[in-house]
Amino acid sequence: MRIAYVFLGAFLALVQSASAEVASPPVLAPLERQAEAAQLSAQFLSRYSYKPVPLDDALSARVMDGFIKSLDPDRMLFLQADIDKFMAERSEIDDAIERKDLKIPFTIFNAYEQRVVDRMTYARSLLKQDFDFSGQDNYSVLREKAPWPQSQAESDELWRKRVKSDWLRLKLGGKTDAAIRETLDKRYENTLERAYKFKSDDVFQSFMDAYSNAIDPHTDYFGAAASADFDVSMKLSLFGIGAVLQERDDYTTIRELVPGGPAELSGKLAVGDRITGVGQGKNGPIKEVVGTRLDEVVQMIRGKKGSVVRLDILPADAGADATHRVVSLVRDKISLEKQAARKTVQTVKVGDTERKIGIITLPVFYEDFEAKGKGDKDYKSASRDVAKLLGELKDEKVDSVLMDLRNNGGGSLDEAIDLTGLFIGKGPVVQQRRSDGKIEVKSSDLAEPVWSGPMGVLINRGSASASEIFAAAIQDYGRGVIVGEGSFGKGTVQTVVDLDQMVHNSKPEYGELKVTIAQFFRVNGGTTQLRGVTPDISLPGLSDPTSFGETSYDNALPWAEIKPAKYAPEGNVTALLPALQSRHDARVKGDSDFQRLVKDIADLKAQREKGIVSLNEAERRKEAAAREKRFKERAQASDGDNPAGDDGLEAGERSLSADIALENARKNAKDVLLDEAAAILADEVGLQDGVLNAATKPSGQADGK
Repeated sequence: MRIAYVFLGAFLALVQSASAEVASPPVLAPLERQAEAAQLSAQFLSRYSYKPVPLDDALSARVMDGFIKSLDPDRMLFLQADIDKFMAERSEIDDAIERKDLKIPFTIFNAYEQRVVDRMTYARSLLKQDFDFSGQDNYSVLREKAPWPQSQAESDELWRKRVKSDWLRLKLGGKTDAAIRETLDKRYENTLERAYKFKSDDVFQSFMDAYSNAIDPHTDYFGAAASADFDVSMKLSLFGIGAVLQERDDYTTIRELVPGGPAELSGKLAVGDRITGVGQGKNGPIKEVVGTRLDEVVQMIRGKKGSVVRLDILPADAGADATHRVVSLVRDKISLEKQAARKTVQTVKVGDTERKIGIITLPVFYEDFEAKGKGDKDYKSASRDVAKLLGELKDEKVDSVLMDLRNNGGGSLDEAIDLTGLFIGKGPVVQQRRSDGKIEVKSSDLAEPVWSGPMGVLINRGSASASEIFAAAIQDYGRGVIVGEGSFGKGTVQTVVDLDQMVHNSKPEYGELKVTIAQFFRVNGGTTQLRGVTPDISLPGLSDPTSFGETSYDNALPWAEIKPAKYAPEGNVTALLPALQSRHDARVKGDSDFQRLVKDIADLKAQREKGIVSLNEAERRKEAAAREKRFKERAQASDGDNPAGDDGLEAGERSLSADIALENARKNAKDVLLDEAAAILADEVGLQDGVLNAATKPSGQADGK
């Protein structure tokens, strides 16, 4: 092993000489607590996972492969020679973890940092020249399985095409050569600067991600920062000032003020204001934070409820030499309402009748475990919030309810069970099989459903875990129609283990593990694992199953089946499906918006499969003109605005107001799939009422209210 490190050290010295004008990034080294945490994690994972995987040479190889992929997924940074050196120790990670030695991942990461500096420096040097876009160059945008560059010259050519591609996108977006040089130079500089801000904990988190994911796709390691973020996502609350922050040009910038939060209520802060310093308490010194990582600034601003934080503010749009002001705020509990359940009502005309469809959007199955454990009667919970919304929809006399679970990645298992109970009342919801083979049936104990009327569930490839439990139960009970795209396919259960508590450590040092402990099964005996939930009526989707979803993981658990639970299907949806499908087919055939979406999806799929973009300006302008023509025709057909084309800019490169305007435009764009799902539910109501039959003219589109 010593020889391998000597060779790698020599390699790094050569790289540094190639970019002598740029300082080398800091050399990061493992900490003792990290090595202890890795060993402790290995002991737990090799014994107590649902499918225990021994820490051996085979697992070591998977960890190495995953770690390198996480650093260089597009194979744009490392050379083949680097990979050859790394692979010499591919089977030694297991032994290193057991003896608390993390030199291997840290050495690889240090090489990665230097490669980032080297490549970004080279990319910036290319901006001094002009590019010829009349040739027939192509640039490959899918390099996940491409070979690593064999030489420095091959890497240089790859990056020449990358920079040329970035330049052409901006040129097609209407930018001048001077503006393009400025934009790209700043873009590459920002990437380069991030290489100097990495810390030891970042390396360890990346390595432990690779290790835990090598066990199974949903086993994760949480360091201190990741653990805090996970906790916030489940509680939907934190103690802070109520501002969404973004890093822009080395400044921590206010992106949004949370309604009712201390920042908004103070009247002293505005969107676009830049935080240049943070002080603790009424008299604590203010520490400058210009150039500081965003996550570190966020941690400085968060704190205990009732405590004071002082912010040194450079006003929005003011020059760097403008007068600053200091704002004192008292931290308070902030509710992250964007992730909370919310409702809208859409009216759909079916023949001469108007149907009101209540739509509840649920982004995540949240639950404040801590508040619930303390007996707080008002603890935050997805099912409790949805129950309130259902009550409001009853008062509004809606005809049907649609649960929109698109891109809901899951959350609390208990919440999935309680949410199902709101629609079925008392009964089995999901079966859970532990590693010892014991099967437990988990049921809703709600005496009667909160909503007993017609309902449906809208899902897509991003609907996973708890979303799939809910959708599968609704489908198995025949309670509602499932509409959309096949779901993710995550049929496993995880729990969070505090490593410090496990070894009775008095202070938080080792982090937490999210460990797979069981597999869940539908009440009909099947599982959503791998196959997901198949909708009753399919809608088109934008996702690529080869790169997103359970089937994209090479170590996913296989599909399985057990005995059905004792449950009584109660709905008649299955009998209505042929008529619903027939009416859906007829409706979308004549729906120009829907057909344009189908065309867009087909174009995206063709582009994805092509995997390359032309660097010929005339060819790209021809493609852009065709897109623009299609956009104009679409805008004229719908009396809407012509959407902006590709300006070539990345997040944070536009002005803040332009970024916000673009985000709002996307939010307000017509949701074709949601409208069609509402129309399907309107048909369901009509069929259940006996008003419709399969031959009746299909219902119209939904109008939002």
